[in-house]
Amino acid sequence: MPVSVAPPLAKRVTQWDEYSGRFEALATVEIRARVSGFIDTLNFKDGQIVNKGDLLFTIDKRPYEIAVEQAQADVARNKAQVDLADLQVQRGASLIGSKTITDQDYDTRKSNLAVARAQLKSAEAVLRNAQLNLEWTDVQAPLAGRISDRKVDPGNLIQGGQTGATLLAVIVALDPIHFVFDVSESDQLRYARLFLSGSRPQSNSPSIPVRIRLSDETEWTRTGKIDFVDNQMSLRSGTIRTRAIVDNKERLLTPGVFGRIQLFGGEYDALLVPDSAIISDQARKIVFVVGDDNVVKAKPVTLGPLVDGLRVVREGLAPTDKVVLDGLANPMVRPGAKVVPQQGTIADKAK
Repeated sequence: MPVSVAPPLAKRVTQWDEYSGRFEALATVEIRARVSGFIDTLNFKDGQIVNKGDLLFTIDKRPYEIAVEQAQADVARNKAQVDLADLQVQRGASLIGSKTITDQDYDTRKSNLAVARAQLKSAEAVLRNAQLNLEWTDVQAPLAGRISDRKVDPGNLIQGGQTGATLLAVIVALDPIHFVFDVSESDQLRYARLFLSGSRPQSNSPSIPVRIRLSDETEWTRTGKIDFVDNQMSLRSGTIRTRAIVDNKERLLTPGVFGRIQLFGGEYDALLVPDSAIISDQARKIVFVVGDDNVVKAKPVTLGPLVDGLRVVREGLAPTDKVVLDGLANPMVRPGAKVVPQQGTIADKAK
């Protein structure tokens, strides 16, 4: 029985480890007002893209404008008191030499000036606080992204402040976006050993590339970089949380969407054969090889990933083995059968 044989293709390959994960927003912000009042106007449409600083809600400004005017009046009154106290001190300085006033009266005038200046500073602080509250009646977007639907409508009374503030909307950042996935303990140990040997950067290095595809995509066209690895393994799952950052300028990627990611796992020398040369034998995989006596032998093999259309054989083959490439469907080609080997080739499909 003539069969085509060829040695396995020796090639240095890049290993890409594959994981499942999901996209997460780079930042999520709940929009809450810092001051209380009635919602006057709404300045966005539900679900639209907003930029940082865009006006979202306007709270009724009138009570806060009145507070600013009152604080301004207090500042003016205290300035007048400071001017009067300062004038009295200046007059006292000229009178103290002629003994027209006593030292006690002069000290009292200086004390009154210090108190007036302190009251002016307090009034100015109240004015700045009133102006800040007035500024906060315009609720602006703290970051760029997509806004949710509104949680309140114009005319509603909302509660502001640091505690118990009413939720108005939620904004999630879209570009760039995070992809979060879990790496097994065995893979993490392998990455650490590769780093110690100098074959791979450290796991949290931003120089480690990743490739991502969505559930409806067949090609790994999206690229990113690792930007975070957690500081401990999960005791429940035996995995470590890892995160990549990906560009999302077209805003196709949405937080919560699942996908697949390929993580750079280092480079190594490998032997490759076509999948058609591999036979399933119950729970193991085998490859037929032809010895120097032209007799077929079966070799159990450990397989790796598919690289450029060829299957990586991690264990079980030697570079000098003559792998049977065709005729495997013929029942005459079996272990112990004598064949007529014909030289074939395993083509590198990457070229």
